[in-house]
Amino acid sequence: MPNPSEEPIRFEEALSRLESAVKALEKGDLPLEESLQVFEEGVRFSKTCLKLLDEAERKVEILLADKDGKRRERPFEEPEETGKIQAS
Repeated sequence: MPNPSEEPIRFEEALSRLESAVKALEKGDLPLEESLQVFEEGVRFSKTCLKLLDEAERKVEILLADKDGKRRERPFEEPEETGKIQAS
């Protein structure tokens, strides 16, 4: 369980730690108990990544909501002159 006084983990850090856990398990040279511990950590980081991605998706949906509050799918298009991404 994360310590409430600790800073929340960033997505990139959680993903990196998940990748490290996967690599360690794929090597296959860890003892059983350590493999289980690494697997459990990997599951936690996987859930953290999914949670952070879900939160980001909700923020994008809010940003893309119409004036009436309804969300509609819109493709992102890159303007030719500025190079910035915007919703069309």
